[in-house]
Amino acid sequence: MIKVRKVIKDTPLLELTLRRYEKPSTIDMRELLKKYCLSMGLLQPGDSRDVIVDIMHSLLKAKKEQKDLSSEEIRDMVIGLRKESNLPMLGIASSNVRRQIKRLRDLLLVEKIKNCYRITEFSRLQDTFEEKIEKYILPTIVSRIKEYHKVIDDEFS
Repeated sequence: MIKVRKVIKDTPLLELTLRRYEKPSTIDMRELLKKYCLSMGLLQPGDSRDVIVDIMHSLLKAKKEQKDLSSEEIRDMVIGLRKESNLPMLGIASSNVRRQIKRLRDLLLVEKIKNCYRITEFSRLQDTFEEKIEKYILPTIVSRIKEYHKVIDDEFS
């Protein structure tokens, strides 16, 4: 008789990575957005695949005009931004752009309306962060960590 071992994956129900960097001081918008993406865990330190920065930039530009964008429109804007900055055309495949948009949606920074995307409710990023992440996501994560603390502390007291 062969025993089949069941493997349980440790898949988080919700994941949030926040980093603290120096105060924003640069005037270059791409650098500001890059630090923002790093701070929000959307980009890893030292990562050369930074297309998410250009996706955010595209969505923020569209927000100014209160315009929803399809994933292809976002991709076209990303290509334009990368050309302007003389950056390599890495990560611009349609499938990757959609995957990066999904990451922004998972963080509740971007929403999908029909087949188009926009910054959530065309709101300010600060408002979205406070409403969705600070008041909704962060407390649930902290609460669960406290539950682990209690069980572990009870076991080892």
